[in-house]
Amino acid sequence: MSQQCQVTGARPAFGNRVSHSHRRTRRRFDVNIQRKRYWVPSLGRHVTLRVSARGIKTIDQRGIEAVVADLRARKEL
Repeated sequence: MSQQCQVTGARPAFGNRVSHSHRRTRRRFDVNIQRKRYWVPSLGRHVTLRVSARGIKTIDQRGIEAVVADLRARKEL
């Protein structure tokens, strides 16, 4: 499963793990990806999305209809 939010496009970021002695090794900051199932009245069915926590907040603010319309315009749904 891809570690990318379908709504925001957020992907893992990379940085450094820093020890007490300030030695640096590379690490990965993963996105908080959740599988969420939403009812979309205009489609008359449920849609399962891979969304980050920020993506869930975006859906709460804009509404699932607007987000699904954007996804369909980008041909991701």
